[in-house]
Amino acid sequence: MTEVLENEVLDAELQDDATIKSAMELIDRGLGDLSERSIVSTSEMADLLLDVRSLLARVDPAVSTN
Repeated sequence: MTEVLENEVLDAELQDDATIKSAMELIDRGLGDLSERSIVSTSEMADLLLDVRSLLARVDPAVSTN
């Protein structure tokens, strides 16, 4: 039973790491796209932030309800 719980914890940690890595990749891509432009629309920035938030909300389900 303990081994099963340990595996579940490790799986959750790996999933959290993957979600954070995905969020960081999204931020890096967005910043790269934005750095080439002098003007960025509010809606484009809001879309980027919402995408990042949705990825990070996977790590903590309580965040997605706020």
